[in-house]
Amino acid sequence: MANSTPNLSIIVPLYNEAESLPKLYEWVERVVAKMGISWDIWFVNDGSTDNSQQEIEKLADTSEHVRYIQFRHNYGKSPALYCGFEAAEGDVVITMDADLQDDPEEIPELYRMITEDGYDLVSGWKKHRLDNALTKNLPSKLYNATARAITGLKLHDMNCGLKAYKKDVIKNIEVFGEMHRYIPFLAKNAGFTKIGEKVVNHRKREFGSSKFGINRFVNGYLDLLTLWFLLKFGKQPMHFFGLIGSLMFVLGVISISVVGIQKIIALNHHEYGMLVADNAYFHLSILAMILGTLLFVTGFLAELIIRNSPERNNYQIAKKSC
Repeated sequence: MANSTPNLSIIVPLYNEAESLPKLYEWVERVVAKMGISWDIWFVNDGSTDNSQQEIEKLADTSEHVRYIQFRHNYGKSPALYCGFEAAEGDVVITMDADLQDDPEEIPELYRMITEDGYDLVSGWKKHRLDNALTKNLPSKLYNATARAITGLKLHDMNCGLKAYKKDVIKNIEVFGEMHRYIPFLAKNAGFTKIGEKVVNHRKREFGSSKFGINRFVNGYLDLLTLWFLLKFGKQPMHFFGLIGSLMFVLGVISISVVGIQKIIALNHHEYGMLVADNAYFHLSILAMILGTLLFVTGFLAELIIRNSPERNNYQIAKKSC
């Protein structure tokens, strides 16, 4: 390539998409050529078992723009994006799926929104989806509504594969597990707050079938809760476990005190009813005290682990004077 650092890097994670790759690359090349910028495209082959790798290598043999990473087996979309982010060096990075449902014609405007409008990240919004209304559209709407409520980001389609980033964003976030669904939230918590959204064209799949089942929505909610907890309490777990543990312990002490006082009053009136140990509230009070103690100890041990973690003082620094 003419420049050692391209203006644009495109990352395409894929799994068994051999039929769509030639058309996808030809389309991307035609669109980007009109932009007059230096660019490259990274195909991240997530352990495909079809002829995807052969198709990628054919493209690499005929084009100076094609780069690729091949996994030995299927790890998932987040690991594919993580490795793509590590490899990409473009000033602007765009991610898109390989199934031709993401329209390459959106690339110029996404690039412009980063370079001219100053966005840190622009997420695509498939406003008019062509998927099945019951199995994909409705669950997606519910999922995105929950994500907006928890993350505070007013994005309509957080999981859209078509996104554009400043280079600084992808180099300062870590996509792990299945957290690719929440990259805007990761970026926000890394200090990149100018996050925008663009309505993008959604195309019907031309080849093959979707690689994601209905379980992705269940996993999506669990991942969202995990991410929220880690980002909010990951560095100060005692603030969560210690607070709840202390409240439960105090509640247990108050409850068992009430039970004891009631028994003393009953004895003073010569009422010899059931034993304290036979009172259900007594056992609930003891349980609350035990759980409170366990939660407090959990928070304390988590604090000890965090204080010995190499990540305990890992902070995002935007600028630093010489």
